[in-house]
Amino acid sequence: MCPLTSAICDAGITESRNVGIPRTLNPENPKSRKNNTMQIKIINRSNNPLPAYATELSAGMDLRANLQEPVVLRPMERRLIPTGLFIELPAGYEAQIRPRSGLALKKGLTVLNTPGTIDADYRGEIGVILANLSDAEVTIEHGERVCQMVIARHEYAELVEVEQLSDTDRGAGGFGHSGEK
Repeated sequence: MCPLTSAICDAGITESRNVGIPRTLNPENPKSRKNNTMQIKIINRSNNPLPAYATELSAGMDLRANLQEPVVLRPMERRLIPTGLFIELPAGYEAQIRPRSGLALKKGLTVLNTPGTIDADYRGEIGVILANLSDAEVTIEHGERVCQMVIARHEYAELVEVEQLSDTDRGAGGFGHSGEK
């Protein structure tokens, strides 16, 4: 369990609210998200608004920092930033935590372990591992949008051990094998 949440979890969580998550978009009507949603249970222990999509066709919802005081990230420093959010995902889904492009470009902030995965059986607080890749200190304020959360379906796999894999044109080539241009 995340150390940030032990006091909250010990106190007992009894409230929950639902937020719509897109299941599929109708290619004939891309604005059909409102008609194609699934419900995700969410507990908000912060005083920030619930995560929300910035635009009608956004893939990710912005998550906000839940801080008692501002956090200063020195260059190359990383910290776990709490959100005050707890979710319950259905089996076969994960929540992916991803960087916000504006913070990455303008301030040099990124999310380590990207995308971070929140599994369907996790019930602790969502924490965001933020890293400052810039050469200047960056201050994170309470309520600041620090990352995006994307809900994604995933498959379960059964691994089958074999002695040999099929041949392909690529073979074992990786890490830039196709050139730079």
